[in-house]
This record gives sequence, C-alpha cells and structure tokens, in this order.
Amino acid sequence: MSGARRTAARRPPETATQRLGRLLDMVPWLLQHRGVPIADAAREFGVSEDQIVEDLELLFVCGTPGYGHAELIDAQWDSGHIYLDNADDIAAPMRLGRDEAVTLTAGLQALGSTLVGSDVAERTLAKIRDAAGTSVGTPTGRIDLDLDDGSQHAAMATLKDAFSRGRRVHLRYYVATRDESTERDVDIMRILNLDSQWYVEGYCHRAEDVRLFRLDRIEDASVLDEDGTPPESARPRDLDDVFVPGENDLTVVLEASRWAAWIADYYPNEGVERRSDGSLRVTLKVADPALVRRLVLRLGGEARVVEPPELVDAVAEEAQSALAAYDEAG
Repeated sequence: MSGARRTAARRPPETATQRLGRLLDMVPWLLQHRGVPIADAAREFGVSEDQIVEDLELLFVCGTPGYGHAELIDAQWDSGHIYLDNADDIAAPMRLGRDEAVTLTAGLQALGSTLVGSDVAERTLAKIRDAAGTSVGTPTGRIDLDLDDGSQHAAMATLKDAFSRGRRVHLRYYVATRDESTERDVDIMRILNLDSQWYVEGYCHRAEDVRLFRLDRIEDASVLDEDGTPPESARPRDLDDVFVPGENDLTVVLEASRWAAWIADYYPNEGVERRSDGSLRVTLKVADPALVRRLVLRLGGEARVVEPPELVDAVAEEAQSALAAYDEAG
C-alpha cells in the first residue's frame, strides 16, 4: 500500500438554516419511526451520531408557546434508540388561513420582482396558489400587485435572457460622472432592485472586477455567444455595503486618488470633481457612516473623508486603533 496519506474532504460548516430544516424534517420522521437506533437516524439525515444526539438535546427544550413541561417535546435516547413524544402539534402540516395566505403570496410576489433569477419564490408561490385554489386573490388564486419588474428598461429582457442561458453580455454603459459611454463585456451574477432602482451586478472584464450597473444607464445590451460564468474569485457584494441614497441620509465628501477613482462609477453619488492627475472629489449620501469608514480603511490611504468633520475624526480614530492593535500583535 502506498505511503501517501489521504486527506479527508472537509464539509463546509453547517448554517443555522440548514440545521433548522433538518430538525423540522426530523420531528415527523422520528414520530413515525419510534425506537429507531441512533445510527439509523444518522444515516437517514446524512450526519454523525453525535450530531443526532446534539439535535435531540435541542429538540428536548423546544415546544409550543407556554414552554412548560406539558408543552415541550419529550425526547429520550439513553438506550441507543430514539423515542419522541408530545410533538404531534409541531409535526402537523401547517395550514394557512386566508389572511396568512394572502400576506405570504403578496410577499413572495414582491420578492420575485426585486431579485431576478431566483426561482425559489416563484416555485413556492405556485405551491401556495395550488393549495389555496380559489380562496386566495382572484378566481385563479393569483394576487395582482402593481410592482416594478424593470420591464420599462429596454435592456431588461436581454439581460434576463443572457442570465437564464448563462451567456456573457456586451454593454454600452453611460458613465454619468465622466459624461461618456463605455463598452464592457460582463458576466452577470444577479439582477436586483435596490431602493426603487434596478441594477445588474456582474464581473466586468474591462475593470477585471465585480461591478454594479444601473439599468437606466445601459444604452445598449447584446448577448454574446460566450460562456457567462463569472470567475470563481468573483463574489456578489453584501447589500449592506451598497451605497443607495435616501432622503434623510448623511452627506459625505471623499477625496480619492486615481487608483480609487472607481468609487465614483461604482456607487450612486451626488456629484464628482475630477482633477488632471486622475484623482477626484466625490459627494455621496449614505444611510450608515460605518459603510464609509469600512470603505476608506479598506482602500488603505487611497481615499480620505473630507466632510463631515465628525466622520473625519471617527475614521482617524478607527485607523489609529487598528494600527495600535497591529503594533501590539507585532
């Protein structure tokens, strides 16, 4: 036998959502399989025996409102076999009342209209309509809401087509801050609505990075006969980091070097002053000053806050704290 050591593949950490889904499946299954060995349950749910025991310990403190002894699930497994009692209410299929079905249907339709390309909402919606029949909404079981689906943008149909087929798109995109049109090839990652504005996010081969493009600034879009799969390194941005202006937001002025000038194109802004050396002064509106602090610190000296004074001080203080921590670690 070879002396090479084989390394077992590591599973990614389980999320809370994944565990919750397993627990919800586990309760009715265990009720139907009283006395099942822990090993059999572990095989059924694709986890270790230790994980099954941890799940049972969690189920032992779960129950219906009231959460007294009479309402909690009774789980026993000391003999190596699992016995679950007092869980019939939790295991029973959920039945939606009319108001609940209408609210859930409306919410799913809204979700489907703000994030293109995710068919989970539509599949769930179809199941609710089938179950509700004529009791929800119109005689067909559909609730019609006046929602912005982005169809007013000429490029939307082309972008949806490219996204559904996994094709790269060529965009002629108007950059308002430079008053010029640019040509870009983009691998689409998602199409979404933020604060009543439609965007397409994707890997831009011109910038060699992930970029966010406003649909109302796309002058032309065409589908290319090329694979539109983004590079593995490309990651969608956390939506909390997207600068979407609001009426009561803080006005912030930044100065950025030419190496960080891309922020004027990436983030919606109130105006830009460009200089001959490629640097710029940009005015942004942000809901949370912490977004600006993270951005400036991430740029490592290529940008600085000019206004408001309190944010200038906050960024300087946070930078000094970070340097002090680094010095202590060194």
